[in-house]
Amino acid sequence: MPSYLTLPAAELERRAQRARQALSACGLCGHNCGVDRLAGELGRCATGPDAKIASAMPHSGEEPPISGIHGSGTIFFSGCSLGCVFCQNWPISHNATGNAQSADQLAQKMLGLQSKGCHNINLVTPTHQLAAILEALSIAAEQGLGLPLVYNTSGFDSPLALELLDGIVDIYMPDIKYDDAQTALRLSGAVDYVQVNRRALELMQQQVGRLEIDRQGIAQRGLLVRHLVLPGGLSGERGCFEFLAQLDPAIYVSLMSQYFPAHLALRTLGVDRPCTRQELAHAREEFFAAGLSNGWIQDDERY
Repeated sequence: MPSYLTLPAAELERRAQRARQALSACGLCGHNCGVDRLAGELGRCATGPDAKIASAMPHSGEEPPISGIHGSGTIFFSGCSLGCVFCQNWPISHNATGNAQSADQLAQKMLGLQSKGCHNINLVTPTHQLAAILEALSIAAEQGLGLPLVYNTSGFDSPLALELLDGIVDIYMPDIKYDDAQTALRLSGAVDYVQVNRRALELMQQQVGRLEIDRQGIAQRGLLVRHLVLPGGLSGERGCFEFLAQLDPAIYVSLMSQYFPAHLALRTLGVDRPCTRQELAHAREEFFAAGLSNGWIQDDERY
């Protein structure tokens, strides 16, 4: 049974209310802007208090236990709390392409994805829209939603956001983008990304533990961490993998080699080219050298 269904309906509603109240001095992401989004002020995410989504559809391009056979019920939220110069979804994340949705409309999107046979509800770039998500989830749960909830995030989540999600999210799927604070600031505009990200991963691990996959190969609960290899070693794979191994030597990791210079990357020194084969091979070597063994390496066979 999904985690949110084990909570009383009143508790789901209370979490949604707390998240909405938190928008009056917003600290849902690592920027901790403190702006009053309920009064129309905009922080780094440049997003109002209500839901805005770009698309909702079954998606087969996620990791095998997330996509499964019938696809992951993916909801792409508009806007983002980061400003990655190489963002591969920049029309959605930077330009906030999408449509406003009421809580009831978003709930119906979730229920619609369930009716299509999706294995889960996959919330992509959700942190800055957490209040709207919890409001919609409360409605959808009352109307029969019964799929695991995947929180697909950049990993720049505040302790406050994760406290609100404790006992609600089934599967956390965060990024671990960098091992160097200055690189994170230059490429994603995020002060203290490394510190915020490491603490977020620790809290996620405490909440859901190691990834659990059923007999059909579908994830039901746990933590799956993504790392996108950047050219020139800028993603700091050695430090990232060593941290993950300390967190849990059997942690599931998705090592991603799909980088290409999108958005502003072509004008940004160091990320203005794809990775070389040697760089990707080096990242794989660092993965195993750190003692990691569970997960997926993009374009390789599952091991």
